[in-house]
Amino acid sequence: MPAAPDYPKAPNHAPVRRALISVSDKTGLIETAQALHDLGVELISTGGTRAAIAAAGLPVKDVSDITGFPEMMDGRVKTLHPIVHGGLLGVRDAPDHKAAMDDHGIGGIDLLYVSLYPFEATVAKGADFDTCVENIDIGGPAMIRSAAKNHAYVCVCTGPDAVAQVIEALKVDGTTPLSLRKLLAARAYARTAAYDAAIAGWFAAEIEDWFPPILTLGGGRIQTMRYGENPHQHAAFYRGGEDRPGVTTARVVQGKALSYNNVADTDAAFELVAEFDPAEQAAVAIIKHANPCGVATGLDVTAAYRRALECDPTSAFGGIVALNRTLDAAAATEILKVFTEVVIAPDADEDAIKLFEAKKNVRLLLTGALPDPRKTGGVFRSVAGGFLMQTRDVSRITAGDLKIVTTREPTLAEIKDMLFAFTIGKHVKSNAIVFARDGQTLGVGAGQMNRKDSARIAALRAADFGLDLTGSACASEAFFPFADGLIQAAEAGATAIIQPGGSIRDQEVIDAANARGIAMAFTGVRVFRH
Repeated sequence: MPAAPDYPKAPNHAPVRRALISVSDKTGLIETAQALHDLGVELISTGGTRAAIAAAGLPVKDVSDITGFPEMMDGRVKTLHPIVHGGLLGVRDAPDHKAAMDDHGIGGIDLLYVSLYPFEATVAKGADFDTCVENIDIGGPAMIRSAAKNHAYVCVCTGPDAVAQVIEALKVDGTTPLSLRKLLAARAYARTAAYDAAIAGWFAAEIEDWFPPILTLGGGRIQTMRYGENPHQHAAFYRGGEDRPGVTTARVVQGKALSYNNVADTDAAFELVAEFDPAEQAAVAIIKHANPCGVATGLDVTAAYRRALECDPTSAFGGIVALNRTLDAAAATEILKVFTEVVIAPDADEDAIKLFEAKKNVRLLLTGALPDPRKTGGVFRSVAGGFLMQTRDVSRITAGDLKIVTTREPTLAEIKDMLFAFTIGKHVKSNAIVFARDGQTLGVGAGQMNRKDSARIAALRAADFGLDLTGSACASEAFFPFADGLIQAAEAGATAIIQPGGSIRDQEVIDAANARGIAMAFTGVRVFRH
């Protein structure tokens, strides 16, 4: 490990005489360059950035002019040069550094403003492998790290907000305070770390290396929240590397800021409705505390919403509503009759949006698309001192996957109901029991310590809201360890049961089903959600 040299103490205020600007995102570039020029800062730049500044009539030197080397290898090599990195890393008040800079004609670079090649955006657009590789920035991260290391003298900026802060400081006395340089250095390292994490994550996914020995994660902050799960907890919302339609990528049309719990529940709701192909049927999910209190399909989203609401109108109060189709005025009218925290949909028509304007606090999120329920990816959960990672549950059970284990075969209608109920069960916290019929949940039991209680609660809720379970299908997302849960479901009125199977008491459960004339199917797939 290198020992710390006996460098002079970092100055509190450092002047900015020369700036190197190299940005892929040229938003506000000319205004920034003009402001720096007006402050007497000499400008150095590269490629398209230099051309844009020069076209605005501002004096700017090309990096090639100060290094003596042209850009080469299709622009891959331009700033990787001692003149550049010496100008960024040189400790201005250290005699040996000053001597080296003088001997080799290295001028100090006091401000670095770099925005990296748009790797993340390139991947999000679905570009091919080679195009993504070409959008991996090399020189930019190298310069950022050099400037950040030498924050004692150099300001490093990786975005318009950062450079705006520097300009405001320079307007005061032509210098930057050490506190600002430290802050920007810390944020610069976070930017390069997130950038590298995005590259590593993309590369690992390309070769399906889901669990590498070293796992890197990075994210950009979307929002600082008022609090976390509870008012005494702090929280923020970050976007990771996966470009998956949902609450993270949605356009917030209106409404107050999302809370921590809003985000979690909205994600759960939208992932659930994505299970249903909008070309085949409209689907609506109403979520409360991460569990569905009502899910239904219908000919249109209005019908689907009304049917979903019937399952548990009490719990729907203050819930999250997700649609798999465009929100129209008719559906908006129905939804706004009940106090709702968030509505999320792929799109909304203008009439629907206007209706929401009368309810300013209701959040309306539009995603532009549905997430692909078949696309795998990483799912994370924190634990003390670390985190767990697993691949997303992309299981999809069809009629052909079912193993009928009872004497009585299910009817076609029962098979359809079983598959619907099992799909919903995949999104219910375990232990989970779902009663359903004709594309509508009738009762949901979630999060109990035993399966019998989940079945009892689901049946009680159906009874509370006048929903008859006679002839319904009942889904259990994991096997019945005893026959009691099945018996509870049968007594409530279910005539068809779907479950993974795999218990050492499977035969006991099968016998109980046969004794009651129940049709039962095993999926062979558990969809436990802890």
